Amino acid sequence: MIKGLYETHLFVADLERAIDFYRDIMGLVLCRLEEERRIAFFWIGEDKGAMLGLWEKPEEELGPRHFAFRCEQDFILNKSVEFLKNHGMKPYNFLKNGSESPMVFAWMPALAIYFDDPDGNALEFIAVLEGEGKPELGVVSYEEWVLLKAR
Repeated sequence: MIKGLYETHLFVADLERAIDFYRDIMGLVLCRLEEERRIAFFWIGEDKGAMLGLWEKPEEELGPRHFAFRCEQDFILNKSVEFLKNHGMKPYNFLKNGSESPMVFAWMPALAIYFDDPDGNALEFIAVLEGEGKPELGVVSYEEWVLLKAR
């Protein structure tokens, strides 16, 4: 019955700032702006394939949210950290070793790197990896994943 996630929505403090971020930095296509309601909608990927809605709200109504953008593995491994830093964002992972490198959620398995938008929402670039998951490994670096997967 369910075939995927079509849309998600975030509350933002400043709609124009959020539009600039998601359109100009993240490269999403603004498909509708409702000035009077203070709402903007973006296509993610192909038109009408998936959508992000941004709703301007007072700061006291904001709370951090999370969602992930599906990306190519090569982008995450070789370009994502530089892309984020070049746009003033700090990449982070869950390895707790101070590294800004992408990590692997071994249970899926999936390669991922996190960053925050201007409203403090936790965003993620993710690529599902080939092969079977290894939940017993938890979260590991990509280099560890490659070595452990070979065993």
